[in-house]
Amino acid sequence: MLNPAFPDGAPNWVDLGTPDVDGATAFYGGLFGWEHVPGGPEVGGYGMFTLDGHTTGGVMAVPEEQSSSAWTVYFQSPDINATAELVTRAGGRSAFEPMDVLDYGRMGGFTDPGGAYFGVWQPRQNPGLGVIQQPGSLLWVELYTPDVPAAARFFGDVFGWKTDALKVEGTEYVYTTVHPAGTGPELSFGGLVTMSDVPAEAARGPHWMPYFAVEDVAATVDAAKRLGGAEALPAMEVPGVGTMANVTDPFGAVFAVMKPQPRQ
Repeated sequence: MLNPAFPDGAPNWVDLGTPDVDGATAFYGGLFGWEHVPGGPEVGGYGMFTLDGHTTGGVMAVPEEQSSSAWTVYFQSPDINATAELVTRAGGRSAFEPMDVLDYGRMGGFTDPGGAYFGVWQPRQNPGLGVIQQPGSLLWVELYTPDVPAAARFFGDVFGWKTDALKVEGTEYVYTTVHPAGTGPELSFGGLVTMSDVPAEAARGPHWMPYFAVEDVAATVDAAKRLGGAEALPAMEVPGVGTMANVTDPFGAVFAVMKPQPRQ
């Protein structure tokens, strides 16, 4: 699972782009107990979601006519300019030039060869998320891609990720997990999924999706519906892993919730 030390190449930030920050705050506040800390004009109004004073991610307003509401997953880099060069060399694209965010760090946005957008964060004063693996915080990330082997090669070239094949108990399905260079499978932080295996997500095109930990998946999905969201993929239990479901917020941003089984 996620490592609070945030090794290079691992997820260290998530943020939400939404056409209605107040509406999103009401939804995620009701669902996870998050509070919104608005940002000032020096950061373009970019704010933070917090849980008990710990940062769970960022949030920014996006014009509805310019961009769909979505979550973005960011991966840590010690040198974002070098990462941008590796992305290009491996066949990806830069969405914009790497930029400073005051003294907090440097950020960049990229698209992999399969078409999935992801962010990169080079920490300075802001090291990343303030809480992970706890209920209401980031637990896992997943890429829906048209070509898992190609995605594994790309991110291996860019971040040095290593992959492992995890056969799902009781099935013939093999799930590809990823972990940072220099670590073992015990520090896997995400998975790569062929889009065609999950038609509901394939319709959204290639994308990264964050998983947030919860105490009760069914109760969380019910709460999401009451708050104006929807169930995107019904809850399922994966033996040895946990129970999970995909959800959309009232503005169309997709995410997953999961109650992991205790590690043996």
